[in-house]
Amino acid sequence: MLFGGHLSSVAQIRSRYQNTKRTDFAATNRTAGRPRHRALEDQLASLKREHDDLRRAVYEAAQVQRRLCGPRHLRAGPYELASEIFPVRHLSGDFITLMQIEGDLVFAIGDIAGKGLTAAMWFTNVIGMIRRQMTTVGDPAAALSAVNRDLLLTGLEVPLTTLFLARVNLESGELTYCNAGHPPALLLRENREVEELRAGGPVLGALSGASFANGSERLCPGTTLLAYSDGIPECRNESGVEFGAKGLLNAARTFSGCKPNVMLFSVLAAVEDFAGSQRREDDVALVVLHRFGSCKKY
Repeated sequence: MLFGGHLSSVAQIRSRYQNTKRTDFAATNRTAGRPRHRALEDQLASLKREHDDLRRAVYEAAQVQRRLCGPRHLRAGPYELASEIFPVRHLSGDFITLMQIEGDLVFAIGDIAGKGLTAAMWFTNVIGMIRRQMTTVGDPAAALSAVNRDLLLTGLEVPLTTLFLARVNLESGELTYCNAGHPPALLLRENREVEELRAGGPVLGALSGASFANGSERLCPGTTLLAYSDGIPECRNESGVEFGAKGLLNAARTFSGCKPNVMLFSVLAAVEDFAGSQRREDDVALVVLHRFGSCKKY
């Protein structure tokens, strides 16, 4: 009995020793793991702060970018203009700029190749060139020729840029424009006739010495000018079908009697309805200019 009891005591001692050893090992691991856990928490907190700072910086840059595009709404005599850009990735490669020169209304809508930050970094540079050249030479074709030259003289890998630049005499309604590889703006007459504004030249930043020519039209009272970026006609639905120039024209005609801001958002709503659940893949820009009054013969 004593011998058996001795063996029983040894087994109990061994079991207690092993349990104590495992407990001490686990405690040691927990103690050693705490600094590593705190280090990971600190790293995650730091990454979150950097992420929040980046989001805030991008948001602020997007607000500045939109302000550089000029007012969303402008009324000048019998003319009313509405404009908007909708970036697909916070910052836009599409842009709009608006100014007045010697009483004339000047506006441009363009599309810098690419999306997001890279395209947006060229945004202010291109707008600055347009405003400077139009102030200096005052002529759309001459201005775009100079902008094309200046882009190529940078010696950098310049992104291709399409651009529609127009100057409107607010008294006569005379429209002088130049289209540098941009989707043709539409003129919707009061009698529902539609004209495409194609005169101009090639995309900017592609060809040294490229030539550009002006086109001219008259904005009679009751006429609407619709200028847009390719993000609208190239918008696809769930089946991969594009909204297309025909879809845009149909939407424009449907809402042609509306005020410019109503027409602008109605056209954009038609595009969104067409796309359905399909995610938008490109930036969108849209300008609607309308001259109020009844159409007269000149």
